[in-house]
Amino acid sequence: MVTVDADALSHVLGAVDLRVGVARRTQLTTGALLPLATDRITLVYVTAGSVSGHPPLGSGCRLDVAAGSQPLTVTQPGHRDHLVSGDAFLLLGGEPFALEADADTELLVVDIELADATSPLPALLPPFLVVTGFDELEPAAAALAENMGIVDPITCATRQGDPLICRMMATTVLLSVIRAWAANGCAPAGWPSVSNDPFLDRVVEAIHEQPGRDWTVERLAAVGAMSRSAFAERFRAAVGRSPADYVTEVRIDTAKRLLDAGRTVSEVSRELGYASDEGFSRAFRRRTGMTPSSWRAAHTLVPA
Repeated sequence: MVTVDADALSHVLGAVDLRVGVARRTQLTTGALLPLATDRITLVYVTAGSVSGHPPLGSGCRLDVAAGSQPLTVTQPGHRDHLVSGDAFLLLGGEPFALEADADTELLVVDIELADATSPLPALLPPFLVVTGFDELEPAAAALAENMGIVDPITCATRQGDPLICRMMATTVLLSVIRAWAANGCAPAGWPSVSNDPFLDRVVEAIHEQPGRDWTVERLAAVGAMSRSAFAERFRAAVGRSPADYVTEVRIDTAKRLLDAGRTVSEVSRELGYASDEGFSRAFRRRTGMTPSSWRAAHTLVPA
């Protein structure tokens, strides 16, 4: 089984910020097709029945999980080309894709968009993930999925009235699917690596561990054991942005989580190394379109 870097995985999953559509329960009769959108992430959990994929699902790694058994076994592509009750599926968008019901089937379907268009998540994952036996691997998240979604948005409109709760539930299930896929042998060796360069990965890890540090290019280059000029060029080529821009991105992602947890704007500003609350607010607004206080009011469960 491939070993996944737990710290790197936590960094990637911890930075995920979502915009979540209405979770819906979809009933399919035998032979019915469900086309999935290609411009967003789609999370599917099979609550009853069985579906096949078009194109086939056999090209993905999958996990065989017998109820209550250990250890898990990772099967080869093509072993099972359908999903049954308790399986989860995550489509990252791109190519046209559809699910076909092998029998009368009920699916939980959630449309998801990444709030940050520069998130590395899509680049770090294959076009789709399949986790068979998700209900055995992640029973708490599966139970959450079982109780998400509405059948009729018109008659049940009140159940979609709390976007914060919907976002939290969908985020929990989504991250559980990715973690189950990664932690049980489906991720490639070394996953997740933002740069596929061990020296640059050392730099990325340092930024995530101490986002509030005064990270100059010289200091980051020293962490990666490179000259300033070589480091800046190598970092931009591998990560797709400048070191300073990446540091800001990590700081703002961290700020979102701290604000969501109820921390004050001043506390977050100081922790992330900003010289003033005003400077922090300007940087936050440039990235999110909102002030930190507005973000906190819209997202936190803790009263302001």
